[in-house]
Amino acid sequence: MPAGFFWLVAAQFFSGLADHAVLIVAIAYLQEQRHPLWWAPLLKLVFTWSYVLLAPIAGAWADAVRKNVLMGRMNALKALAVAGLVAGLHPLVAFAMLGLGAALYAPAKYGWITESTPGRDLVAANGWVEVSVVLSVLLGTALGGWWVSPAWQAPQAAAWLGLPPWLPPTALLPAFAAVLTLYVLAAWCNRRIPSRPVRRGLPAREWPALWPRFWRDNLRLWRDPLGGLSLAVTTWFWGFGALMQIAVLRWAELQLDLALSQAAYLQATVALGVVAGAAWAARKVELRRAWRVLPLGVALGALLAVAVHTRELELAVLGLLVIGALGGMLVVPMNALLQYRGHRLLQPGQSIAIQGFNENASVLVMLGALAWAMRADWPLVPLLSALGVTMALGLALLWGLTRRWRADRPTTATT
Repeated sequence: MPAGFFWLVAAQFFSGLADHAVLIVAIAYLQEQRHPLWWAPLLKLVFTWSYVLLAPIAGAWADAVRKNVLMGRMNALKALAVAGLVAGLHPLVAFAMLGLGAALYAPAKYGWITESTPGRDLVAANGWVEVSVVLSVLLGTALGGWWVSPAWQAPQAAAWLGLPPWLPPTALLPAFAAVLTLYVLAAWCNRRIPSRPVRRGLPAREWPALWPRFWRDNLRLWRDPLGGLSLAVTTWFWGFGALMQIAVLRWAELQLDLALSQAAYLQATVALGVVAGAAWAARKVELRRAWRVLPLGVALGALLAVAVHTRELELAVLGLLVIGALGGMLVVPMNALLQYRGHRLLQPGQSIAIQGFNENASVLVMLGALAWAMRADWPLVPLLSALGVTMALGLALLWGLTRRWRADRPTTATT
């Protein structure tokens, strides 16, 4: 791996750890303050909105500045958002600030990897990054569940007595302070990442041209056979993953009768499976054969459609673990293929911004639909089962189209 790569992995890990812990803490805060339950998907929705809104400029910005500096500043912005939440800022506004930091961080992170790593090592590099991402999901979700549990809150309560009266009346202040510490640590790690040469500047006169250029580049990547395939899979997968991140918490409460802190541990089971699947894919799947993992997505959707009906905790843990593993095996090769094609067709930051736009537009649609369904009091289990069937059918269609395309062009490689 290139010099400084593991400082980037560490920064990603601590930042992701905080991102996922703060979501659990914020959901507990909504419950404590008696806000409506359907606000929970809205936290993730407003977090994601900046990815879509800033997509035309995020990639160009990442290519126009030193990426390690930009990543450090965005983690500082996240820390500021958490501090504002503790001081009484509305949760949705605070999460919009967190999303702004994350939206500008992602193109810089993946752009640095793509510029620093040879094509033959991209799957391995993505394996490291995806393992760190999912470990941060796993441990961050578990930490969030622990920080909102009585086992953590009770010993901390005495230490936080006598705080200024302008702070919000909540028992979750120690949890927010712990999250804040993680963001500061991530910003420190970003300072250890070596700088890469700036590819080109971004004069103010060029800003109006960024939007039409972005849409042209977006269409160019979608029309590329391998780029379009990987973009379709990752777009669907991350929308599905965001919905599951919120839905599993509610599903565990309704179907398995678990508290939020316990449901967070169950959610982390999915992340544990993704770690195992991503590690397997990083070692076993070659970039030129990445398309062969598509049947795993069909199996994932079919298993989800069945697993959500269980009421046994042991079966639920096993099912979610396997679902996570299948997801890791699917998304790591597809992500590497998308980065490779994007780098060859476009500038690195721009290709990552296009990927983020499509994936997070899917997240917005999925979370908006989930919030609407929760507000309408739709039954969650049939909804998740139908989602699994839809995923299996969609990826089966992509698998069939890809096999037909490769049969028509047998000599075509990823290059």
